[in-house]
Amino acid sequence: MTKRSREPLLWLMFSAGGVMAAMVLPVLVVMFGILIPLDMIKAPDPTYLREVLQNPVTRLVLFVVCSLSLIHAGHRFRYTLYDGLQIKHINEMINLFCYGGAILGSIVAAYLLWTV
Repeated sequence: MTKRSREPLLWLMFSAGGVMAAMVLPVLVVMFGILIPLDMIKAPDPTYLREVLQNPVTRLVLFVVCSLSLIHAGHRFRYTLYDGLQIKHINEMINLFCYGGAILGSIVAAYLLWTV
């Protein structure tokens, strides 16, 4: 029996993270980073935001957005170092740095979302 590659799963998470990074993150950045500070839209009440974050579905969605975006960034950075800069001799260290950073960031995001 041949060993199956994990690469299709990584590419699937890479593309899902790209979709999240392209569709969801810009909306959040524009709303909370530009429109609310410039008083173009009314800021939501902090108690309302806390109540929204108490919903487990909201926490799960935010966790998925954060973790998939981190995996996308780690995968893109890995291939930039590997193919673009031709740093192939330290491939194991690059994998550990890129994917380990994405996993660590996902753990931190989970901790912060579940301790709110």
